[in-house]
Amino acid sequence: MAKKPKLLSDLFHDTLKDVYFAEKKILATLPKMAKAAQSPELSAAFVKHHKETTVQIKRLERVFKIFGKKPTAKKCEAIMGITKEGAEIMSEYKGMPALDAGLAASAQAVEHYEISRYGTLSTWAKELGLKDAVTLLDATLKEEKATDAALSTLAKSVVNVEAEQDLQ
Repeated sequence: MAKKPKLLSDLFHDTLKDVYFAEKKILATLPKMAKAAQSPELSAAFVKHHKETTVQIKRLERVFKIFGKKPTAKKCEAIMGITKEGAEIMSEYKGMPALDAGLAASAQAVEHYEISRYGTLSTWAKELGLKDAVTLLDATLKEEKATDAALSTLAKSVVNVEAEQDLQ
């Protein structure tokens, strides 16, 4: 018996489930990162992104609806690995000058993953004729790119500089 061929719509749905899981995992992780951050600016950036992530999850739920599917999460090993690395940095660098540089780098790894996923999903949504989904996915993509840029600026101007200073 031949297997049913998997199509772009199947791949879109699987990737949507992955990123839905990832956003929920990120939502749970950001408060821990905000609490761990030593720099008030970095902590504030994590709090701001937590609020954005809540809106992004709602957008994803709307994309599922447009696509005619129930919002469902599928464990995303990529985000599990990235968040595990972030947890290791929080543990191994707690109270150390390089903690915030590590947290910012971990957050950027998350952003780069999200930028990749949202860019791909938007492209596929265009291919599938899901115009309203494209608008929602592009809005999130724009936010993810802005967060990445803000983290880069913060890293260069504050946290990387502080990581080189002896706290004694």
